[in-house]
Amino acid sequence: MVRKGRIAIFFTVVLAIGLLIGFTSDKATDKIKLGLDLQGGFEVLYEVEPPNKNEEINEETLKSTVSALRNRIDVIGVSEPNIQIEGQNRIRVQLAGVENQNEARELLSTQAELTFRDIDDNVMLSGADLESNGASLTFSEANQPEVSLTLKDANKFGKVTEEILNKPPGENQLVIWLDYEEGDSFKEEMAKPEPKFLSAPNVSKVLNEKNVVIQGVFTVEEATNLAELLNAGSLPVELEEVYSTSVGAQFGFQAMEKTIVAGAIAIAFIFLFMLIYYRFPGLIAVITLSIYIYLIIVVFGWMNAVLTLPGIAALVLGVGMAVDANILTYERIKEEIKAGRSIMSAYRLGEKRAFTTILDANITTLIAAGVLFAYGTSSVKGFAVMLIISIFVSFLTAVYGSRLLLSLWVKSKALNNRPGLFGVKQHEIANLAKGEERKVNIRFDFVKHRNKFFTFSVIFLILGVIALGVFGLNLGTDFTSGSRVEVTSEDRLSETTIKNEFLEIELEPNEITYAGDQREIAVAHFREALTQQEIANVKEQFETKFGVDPNVSTVSPQVGRELAKNAFISLLIALVGIIIYVAIRFEWRQGLAAIIALCHDAFFMVALFSIFRLEVNITFIAAVLTIIGYSINDTIVTFDRIRENMRLEKKIRTFEQVAHIVNKSLIQTLTRSINTVLTVLFAAAALAIFGSEAIGIFSIALVIGLLLGTYSSLFIAAQLWAVWKGKQLKKRKQKVVSETN
Repeated sequence: MVRKGRIAIFFTVVLAIGLLIGFTSDKATDKIKLGLDLQGGFEVLYEVEPPNKNEEINEETLKSTVSALRNRIDVIGVSEPNIQIEGQNRIRVQLAGVENQNEARELLSTQAELTFRDIDDNVMLSGADLESNGASLTFSEANQPEVSLTLKDANKFGKVTEEILNKPPGENQLVIWLDYEEGDSFKEEMAKPEPKFLSAPNVSKVLNEKNVVIQGVFTVEEATNLAELLNAGSLPVELEEVYSTSVGAQFGFQAMEKTIVAGAIAIAFIFLFMLIYYRFPGLIAVITLSIYIYLIIVVFGWMNAVLTLPGIAALVLGVGMAVDANILTYERIKEEIKAGRSIMSAYRLGEKRAFTTILDANITTLIAAGVLFAYGTSSVKGFAVMLIISIFVSFLTAVYGSRLLLSLWVKSKALNNRPGLFGVKQHEIANLAKGEERKVNIRFDFVKHRNKFFTFSVIFLILGVIALGVFGLNLGTDFTSGSRVEVTSEDRLSETTIKNEFLEIELEPNEITYAGDQREIAVAHFREALTQQEIANVKEQFETKFGVDPNVSTVSPQVGRELAKNAFISLLIALVGIIIYVAIRFEWRQGLAAIIALCHDAFFMVALFSIFRLEVNITFIAAVLTIIGYSINDTIVTFDRIRENMRLEKKIRTFEQVAHIVNKSLIQTLTRSINTVLTVLFAAAALAIFGSEAIGIFSIALVIGLLLGTYSSLFIAAQLWAVWKGKQLKKRKQKVVSETN
């Protein structure tokens, strides 16, 4: 008797969730803050240096510098800037959505120390003598822009003008400097067509006034900026750019649009696959995955986190990884149905046996994501945050959400005697009434051919070492230091055109590479980091020529070394964390086999990048860590099934028994492995083909890594463990024989 009440509850729950998503999704997406790679803007890492060598940088100095930077950002009008103190002498500034990047960079880094000096460069007055917010834009009688200053003490200004007035004829000038540097000279600057000082008015009488006017060859915009800069206050330190990246607004919008389209294609393929292969449970998976995507967006908004381009990639990839929990559960249910159990029994056993595997797999992926967050740069941190949220939310929806919705149908008895709805054919089911048992058909002897797989991997390992020795890695700017300029155009770009544009601003790139279907993207590499002025010139030149603001990234040698060091440390920590967890949950031999498989995957991916000369940048490290998480996920599923099958055996004494268990376990998990890699490959391949070129390397690395991870899980990790386990049993047997004799 079908219990229609439970079916009614199912439709009520699904309808309620659908209405909730429909009415609140717009508000949820509006709360998400977009990173600078999606809406344009720039990020700068400053090294803070004291103005005098004898001074030290302390916490108070850094805090006052941050406060001064915030005041300047308020002048620019950027909403929700991100300013962070890093270490003992660094400050990271992220400004998303800023329109005039050159102006903003100049405004941030200018020290803005105003001084009044005589012609011998002696200080007469400083910025400390100005009233707070006392600078303003004014106009002369000839309607020329000027900057009016309000002094704190009119008498002090009177004494200064009197001292200047008493100097010999021709020396009665009060020179106004902005950011005077040691070694600057008024007399030398006077001979230049564009002197560094702002103005040098003659003093013809004593001025006991509080208002002073700076006259110069200003435009209205320049005078306004100077007034606002002086009102924001001078910086107590000097700032040196050691790392920067900027993204044009148009490029950010295009990147976001392309990646969202790629994500939609990937998700559509995953949904279609689940519906076709898993039938009714596949429909449940589509519903829970839709809830998963909605919850990810809501949680991300609640956290006030910043969504980056790699973050969108993590969301799409998360859908592929979240579906793995569904696949694990549904495959176990199908196995129990084929073993002759009822739908209810199959459902209960499948849910129970899949749970621990899903938990182990998620924890190991979480370890890799946590390391990414701890050691990654800003965009990689965005990827890590999204990945961490994805893991928790997918566990909630794919395990508990699917369990709730599917249980309503199972317990309603509407699915009884209908195995076809689970993708199981009638002839595949064992008839328990006739004493039949479902036997696993080992169609391929994995263990028997282990030496072939080991030999193949060793040969490729040798070739990889040779390739790395001969070609090395095509390291990107992140690890080598220098500058990277990415130019986009609607038309095909020629090498001559790009080189000539750089030569016009007296720059010559060391290398120019091209991307895009029609070579519409050019990437120029400079071994030396471009200066702030050179970056401004590049942006102005190419925006004028092509109408699109180019993306520019600069990395100092020191930061490049630090990024490489952090990348190595992050990989090491992830490997150690995973081996400890696997050793605790299983046994040390399985943990060691898993780590060898991981190192196998990581090295092969590095070797392939060396052979095909693909650029290795910081997002490549993110991809490697993600693959480490996925690969161990796949290996754990296999080891979990091996452990389960070992418990079913009464006594294991020979290598042949171990080989049988390994083959049986690999066959039992093979469908799950293939289906999972297909769904994640849908996501990774869609990102690589349809997504933004900015995450192209990341997507390619994911595709390669996914294939390698599946190969090592099937042909390396389990076979290694089988060999070691066999040797352990042999030694144990020899020991027993010797003791008997």
